[in-house]
Amino acid sequence: RHLVVIGKDTRLSNYMLEPAMTSGFASMGMDVVLVGPMPTPGVAMLTRSLRADVGVMLSASHNKFEDNGIKLFGPDGYKLSDEVEAEIEAMVAEGGMAAHLAAPSALGRVRRLEDAQGRYIEFVKYTFPRGLRLDGLKIVVDCANGAAYRIAPSVLHELGADVIPIAVTPDGTNINRDCGATVPEAMCQQVVAHGADIGIALDGDADRVIVADETGAVLDGDQLMALVASSWQKSKRLAGNEIVATVMSNLGLERYLQSLGLQLIRTKVGDRYVLEYMRAKGCNVGGEQSGHIILSDYATTGDGLIAGLQVLAALVESGKPLSEIGRIFTPYPQTLRNVRFNGGTPLEADSVVKAIRAGEARLGNDGRVLIRPSGTEPVIRVMAEGMDQKIVTSVVDDIAGAIERVAHAA
Repeated sequence: RHLVVIGKDTRLSNYMLEPAMTSGFASMGMDVVLVGPMPTPGVAMLTRSLRADVGVMLSASHNKFEDNGIKLFGPDGYKLSDEVEAEIEAMVAEGGMAAHLAAPSALGRVRRLEDAQGRYIEFVKYTFPRGLRLDGLKIVVDCANGAAYRIAPSVLHELGADVIPIAVTPDGTNINRDCGATVPEAMCQQVVAHGADIGIALDGDADRVIVADETGAVLDGDQLMALVASSWQKSKRLAGNEIVATVMSNLGLERYLQSLGLQLIRTKVGDRYVLEYMRAKGCNVGGEQSGHIILSDYATTGDGLIAGLQVLAALVESGKPLSEIGRIFTPYPQTLRNVRFNGGTPLEADSVVKAIRAGEARLGNDGRVLIRPSGTEPVIRVMAEGMDQKIVTSVVDDIAGAIERVAHAA
């Protein structure tokens, strides 16, 4: 019999989606294991551990509670490809699933895995270097009122830390609201207020992480990748000489890695594209500036808690404050603007092409321009970075203005 694992975050709508998905799979003759609130990487891990055929995570990640989504994992614990997801969507749209319904005697069985959270907690703790402890460290952990609201504080406590948990009272509507990795200000304030050594902020499904040092200064995904890469290179754990990130990662990260003899590989935006390259080339460190950190020695997807533990390991091993070891490189000034348009192809207009070329010329070899249409809304993202903030801002304003003029004329 086929087996499916279903996990969820703390959104109110999951009380509808979970039973609906369960009924659908059972009607096809598949057995279902429900794991309750669980980080996305936990569902991926349990899918492999239980030798299931598919894993389902009900979550809209860092989005507000009104949104929701479905993340699908194969039996190897990796997200399904775009092509496979497109096939599934086409089958659903065609409405021919009724022909595959199981006979009454072959309906799937449903059970809850009572120790699901405990299994994931032990798995995460196993990734922390043997022999190290968090004794004596005061840690603020912001769980975004999301899937890790019980798991993250438990992991840190069991490893010896003095834990100050915040955003751990989900009510179905407060996930990611003024908290978590997308709004780390609350975490930073609590770090300073409690005199903590570090703050760790997860998002709603705990697949991304943002960290704060003891002064309340934020370390984004680029800084975390730099810290882990340098630490793993010293301990000879880094596979190859490449770190994989997206086109959004800061030029300062690229320059820093070059100083270590490492190359930064850039992919399209999206952790799935980072992971695809990592799997193809055997890299074991990658991620996004937003805090998706993929450490493939341990996980098949971004795991905020595991990434946070690697930062903590570097902190413990150094014996120094995070403010000394965490800000590995000085980021290049970077400016991003979103320009809305009502259809058409404004990027093909001569005036826009000229503005982009002029901006690239002004920035020269010490900067770059990135123009990226959004895949989900009628928005063109205009980003530039370079050595001089005034020039960077001016370049973005000029390009965005050119796009706006074309868009309004249409």
